[in-house]
Amino acid sequence: MSTLPSHVRIVEVGPRDGLQNEKQAVSAADKIALVHALQAAGLREIEVTSFVSPKWVPQMADNAQVMAGIQRRPGVRYSVLTPNLKGWEAALLTSADEIVVFGAASEAFSQRNINCSIAESIERFAPVAAAARAAGIKVRGAISCAVGCPYEGEIAPERVGLVARLMKEIGVQHVGVADTIGVGTPRKVQAALAQALQHYPLEEVSGHYHDTYGQALSNVYASLEVGISSFDTSVSGLGGCPYAKGATGNVATEDVVYLLHGLGLQTGIDLEALIDAGAAIRAALGQPNGSRVARALLAKRA
Repeated sequence: MSTLPSHVRIVEVGPRDGLQNEKQAVSAADKIALVHALQAAGLREIEVTSFVSPKWVPQMADNAQVMAGIQRRPGVRYSVLTPNLKGWEAALLTSADEIVVFGAASEAFSQRNINCSIAESIERFAPVAAAARAAGIKVRGAISCAVGCPYEGEIAPERVGLVARLMKEIGVQHVGVADTIGVGTPRKVQAALAQALQHYPLEEVSGHYHDTYGQALSNVYASLEVGISSFDTSVSGLGGCPYAKGATGNVATEDVVYLLHGLGLQTGIDLEALIDAGAAIRAALGQPNGSRVARALLAKRA
């Protein structure tokens, strides 16, 4: 049996990746309360919001208000998505600890999602990455559609290697391999990770898996097998992808934490408090909980 990493870092993306596609208005107060509940549950990496045009992502129009409203805890890193220089400049005013830029391993997805080619998207991020690093702020990159695309179908692993190399060249310090539409299976995910690992050290590559086909937890385990120890997850399985029909949210944080604790791995997260955080935001949204572990443990409590 391969040795799994002893400690796993969870990057909670529910407040940003999870809520950005909600059609109903989510108040800044509810978003702030979610961040507070998550950090109280022991999360140390929280992706809070996105500095994108409110025309494209109206749900994130309150980004500065949310960042200003958070009572920050020492030891917690608050990250934000910044797709261009304008977004970076706005994010800088809010004292974000880390910024995230995103590119796709699929040309068609890049065109539909951000209206430019992969090469153009990297060019757009280059000044953002340079400015952030000059300001001493970490730059994380996400590679979407790393194993499959809603327009192109299966994606060759080499495409992930290409985007990882381009990101490395512009100064991106960490890359996340994202199965945006949740079609990946363990061997395909391992092949995509292997490509990213040709350009980044093990501790600077993470997994981001959606659960559309019910494969996300298998893909987390497959990633642990190759030594990956950092994952993006979304509390109560919030989210989806507006450009990918039927794509469900990112894998639920509760489900991943339950798996990791079952494997004897450390996360620093209190599962019961995490379940409360997910239950509260779902109640505010008037929606059922998307985490199987949360549903099971909430039923047990009742």
